[in-house]
Amino acid sequence: MAKDTAKPVILWFRKDLRLDDNRALDAAHRSGRPIIPLYISEPEASGTGPLGAAQAWWLHHSLEALDRSLRERQARLVLASGEALEVLCTFIRESGAEAVFWNRRYDPSGISIDAHIKHELEKQAIEARSFGGQLLHEPSRLMTGNGTPYRVYTPFWRALEGGGEPEQPLEAPAKLRIASQLPKSEALESWKLLPTKPDWAVDFTDLWTPGEDGAHEKLRAFIEDALDGYKENRDYPARPATSLLSPHLAFGEISPARIWDATRGLSKRVAAADVVHFRKEIAWREFSYHLLFHFPRLASNNWNDRFDGFEWRNDDDDFKVWCRGMTGYPIVDAGMRQLWRHGWMHNRVRMIVASFLIKDLMIDWRRGEAWFRDTLVDADPANNAASWQWVAGSGADASPFFRIFNPVLQGEKFDPDGDYVRTYVPELRELGTKYIHRPFEAPKSMLDEAGITLGQTYPKPIVDHPSARNRALAAYNAIRDAA
Repeated sequence: MAKDTAKPVILWFRKDLRLDDNRALDAAHRSGRPIIPLYISEPEASGTGPLGAAQAWWLHHSLEALDRSLRERQARLVLASGEALEVLCTFIRESGAEAVFWNRRYDPSGISIDAHIKHELEKQAIEARSFGGQLLHEPSRLMTGNGTPYRVYTPFWRALEGGGEPEQPLEAPAKLRIASQLPKSEALESWKLLPTKPDWAVDFTDLWTPGEDGAHEKLRAFIEDALDGYKENRDYPARPATSLLSPHLAFGEISPARIWDATRGLSKRVAAADVVHFRKEIAWREFSYHLLFHFPRLASNNWNDRFDGFEWRNDDDDFKVWCRGMTGYPIVDAGMRQLWRHGWMHNRVRMIVASFLIKDLMIDWRRGEAWFRDTLVDADPANNAASWQWVAGSGADASPFFRIFNPVLQGEKFDPDGDYVRTYVPELRELGTKYIHRPFEAPKSMLDEAGITLGQTYPKPIVDHPSARNRALAAYNAIRDAA
């Protein structure tokens, strides 16, 4: 039976805070029914909101941006808080809506909540439709030839790439038919998403413009200025060579299909290897969600249960020093301070600091994952967990545990002039390049000239890397021999 086109459809925004290439929005628009744009702040225990304090800051500004975009179309965003099903039922009752449309989530909590909501709404004869768009693939459908989930990245990439180009992204509707009587909205300020005293996010706006417009500007700038040479340059944190799209993807301010589409037809001015390498980074996010979908305890359980017997040290003081960027290893400290300053860290440095925490300090990867979850604006339930387990050696298709990064050599290789360290560890700014990544080996005269007193103005290393490496390998060999 055809639905009454005078009855509203609730368009439920979640981690899809955009109008462009939004399949739920497109379906609601094409239905001809008046639309109620809604965002629900669900209880923290649901696991469906911002993953931490840095993402709460981003969410505030992203919701403001989405509301502005809707107002340009004579609409506005309705904000409500509470259990999603209760909020939806209240709005259905008050508005007479006969349908709820949304884009799918793929984290365990989101999947469970959405399945329950769809079941309950359908029992009430409410049309409940969900759409893809947050990923290039549906994790339930992309399988190996044996009908099992992919466990190794390379064959997953081949399957994704071999599946043909993703569907063309959808343009945002120029006009929207909005319900004549929108429900009363809660005030965004009442959600208290922003830090106040102190405002530790004061420097975030130096790097970020949350919202759909900011996402598209980042994409444009990346393709014009940084995609050429990306394969090589992306490993050097002092070079402006990364897309900076990860937080926009995390909040769905831009779709992966839109990003993929923007890299089509660039072979005349950009090396094919650069395009492929960038697409592989998008595919790593896809692979991470594939893992999380099929193995929902990815963030809490070792993928390889052999690591359950690993003897972690878990020294609280060492963990605090790592969090503050005061380990005495400049590339590690620069990364941790970049994280605190901008809510983001260069990917190469993420691997270095994670290796240092797990292997030099022998602190459980889950503690690092939790810290990143709270401090990254691009925190992602799939990427975060999969990447930490990759470094730990306990994950799917992981780097072997015995691959232990030397923080000094990593710094000298990927920050050869020390520009990255000097940016985020200013107390080392005057130190010569020869010793910028190993100040503990610098002659006293050179330290004096640079105004550095080890142990006072800059810490001495909290561990001796060669000794820490041997200690970590001994602990690994113990679980390997016990297997």
